[in-house]
Amino acid sequence: MAFPIPNLSLNSLLGMPLSHRFGVFFFIAGVIPNPLDIRFQRVSGLSTRVETDPMNNGGKNIITKRLPKRLTYDNLVLERGFVVGSPLNLQLNDIMNEFKFFRSDVIVTLFNEDAVPISAWMFKEAFPVRWATADLNAQEDRILIDTLELSFTRMLTVRL
Repeated sequence: MAFPIPNLSLNSLLGMPLSHRFGVFFFIAGVIPNPLDIRFQRVSGLSTRVETDPMNNGGKNIITKRLPKRLTYDNLVLERGFVVGSPLNLQLNDIMNEFKFFRSDVIVTLFNEDAVPISAWMFKEAFPVRWATADLNAQEDRILIDTLELSFTRMLTVRL
């Protein structure tokens, strides 16, 4: 009698989340995010560093303690294919063409294989500091990529 062989994925064997199941949600003026604007190909800048100040201990020149000073963050960088008719792109046009800035909270959510959120990063008061479109090249046949770089005041990490 043959026993069924279970279909095991690397994720189910190791219990580690995969990095390709994520969404990026822009909360602009309390409006629910548009489905055209939650899908990105790549997200980077999910890092926090603690700056420190050196302090010599009791006048001894051989011991230096480091005291935490402040948190610093990299900019959040989002990449996706060139999207036509995106509400986010319309707002970016206003910002870059009219210099009319708005701040919004942005949440990057990581999902498991059942589409259940397992981790999230919230970026408070984010605003764009760079918006770039990849080079146009008639000798290449690839998807045109837009890159959006955001600065923000604070990043909150939530591990579920």
